[in-house]
Amino acid sequence: MDLGAGVRSFNAKSTTSYFTHLNHIKADKLNCNRATAYAFFRSHQNPFRRASMKVNSSSTDSISKVNVMSADDYSLDLELSSLAALCPLDGRYWSKVKDLAPFMSEFGLIKYRVLVEIKWLLKLSQISGVSEVPRFSREAESFLQDLIDQFNLDDALEVKKIEKVTNHDVKAVEYFLKQRCQSHPEINKVLEFFHFACTSEDINNLAHALMLKEALNKVILPSMDKLIRAICDIATASASVPMLSRTHGQPASPTTLGKEMAVFAYRLNREHEILSQIEVLGKFAGAVGNYNAHLVAYPDVNWPQVAEEFVTSLGISFNPYVTQIESHDYMARLFNSITLFNNILVDFDRDIWGYISLGYFKQITKAGEIGSSTMPHKVNPIDFENSEGNCGIANGGFSHLSTKLPVSRMQRDLTDSTVLRNMGVGLGHSLLAYKSALQGISKLQVNEASLNADLNNTWEVLAEPIQTVMRRYGVPEPYEKLKELTRGRAVTRERIREFIEGLDIPIEAKKNLLDLTPHTYTGEAEGLAKNLNLLRSSVNGARLS
Repeated sequence: MDLGAGVRSFNAKSTTSYFTHLNHIKADKLNCNRATAYAFFRSHQNPFRRASMKVNSSSTDSISKVNVMSADDYSLDLELSSLAALCPLDGRYWSKVKDLAPFMSEFGLIKYRVLVEIKWLLKLSQISGVSEVPRFSREAESFLQDLIDQFNLDDALEVKKIEKVTNHDVKAVEYFLKQRCQSHPEINKVLEFFHFACTSEDINNLAHALMLKEALNKVILPSMDKLIRAICDIATASASVPMLSRTHGQPASPTTLGKEMAVFAYRLNREHEILSQIEVLGKFAGAVGNYNAHLVAYPDVNWPQVAEEFVTSLGISFNPYVTQIESHDYMARLFNSITLFNNILVDFDRDIWGYISLGYFKQITKAGEIGSSTMPHKVNPIDFENSEGNCGIANGGFSHLSTKLPVSRMQRDLTDSTVLRNMGVGLGHSLLAYKSALQGISKLQVNEASLNADLNNTWEVLAEPIQTVMRRYGVPEPYEKLKELTRGRAVTRERIREFIEGLDIPIEAKKNLLDLTPHTYTGEAEGLAKNLNLLRSSVNGARLS
């Protein structure tokens, strides 16, 4: 389920570029020529609206205490080249992770702060006890909603310019909104009720909650869905393909390739469901969580009820017991769940890597691709290696987030603020891991010849069923007899048949053992893999509610 009706998410498809456009940057301030820079900016499409570096005329009547800098002065702070980016997510891998940018970027944080501030002012206008903020007309409500719906990179740049002066990011949003609303006669009368009785963390915790929820619902969980479905497809397609198991890396009782893939699909899907059921929490209780300022200003208003109504109207569950901050326990739970999903994926990546090494899978090649810079015959399993590596980087960040965020000195310290700005790093590397694994899966081709050859050379795996039947019929020392037959010796089909023929067991039991081969000794593996169709139909796009 997506966010409730109280929140209108912006249309990512209608926006175009994350980077400052060259049209409004002076050529002599660039470290490259105009043509090169222009080509770079054009090549990096992103879900943000086209940015014009010109200052919107409606914002030039700034709050008197804020001196807005010129666009050209500020634009250089946003220059970014994929070759100069410190983080590979913003450089080499930008095209694969850019779908997260509208939510997890500085732009996304500012946008959701704007949304929360405006929604709070609208909520105040609906409280009968707050007579100083009368109910807005439909036209005024539409004006405020448009500030949310039409918020773009130009607007975010204006907020950042104000922040250069205020040195306070949330206050900069408040001043930006006051500037924008000065021209509206109805809203101009209640400008000071922007940010009324709020601490910055009232705004931030809800903005972070909305960022996470939107990013998970619209990017991360759908990507997990695709990955699970892709593994389900392998499982069902190869449900009956026999494969030698390798416990401890040694030949073991046969299985089917499909059943082993089904194990991963089931595990990943289970964690996906757990993740989608985690509650996203928010608070709106003022400086230390007690509604102190609220009650002094309006003692007759039931502020805890108002806060709960407001938070839940945004599609966020309400946390009534807080300090200055929402305690972030739900975030730790979210990040731990994603970490477990990623760890299961690492297990999958490593097993597929091993199966490729054994020849159980071939990799479909593309014309022009290089497998190894020096060995032309090689096609390296780089997609699964990339997936494993990015899961590791993501989980390292999530580990710190999940252990640090629930801990805050007394009623508040600021360590969470800087750490929360890195949520997008873990999500970005996770997304990259999922896409790498999907790319690797798309290249896989089952090599049944190699699977059959392994099974044909390991008749010793039938020692298990033979000694188990011997136990049933009271043959003494069955394990020891099979140990003597198989351990350290080459075991052929003929030796196995000779041993079975000499057993003192019922004829029907002997016949069943003689009919058994490494290819058919797979138990319920095929049925388990085929039953995964039920799981596949349950991968139905579960989202955070």
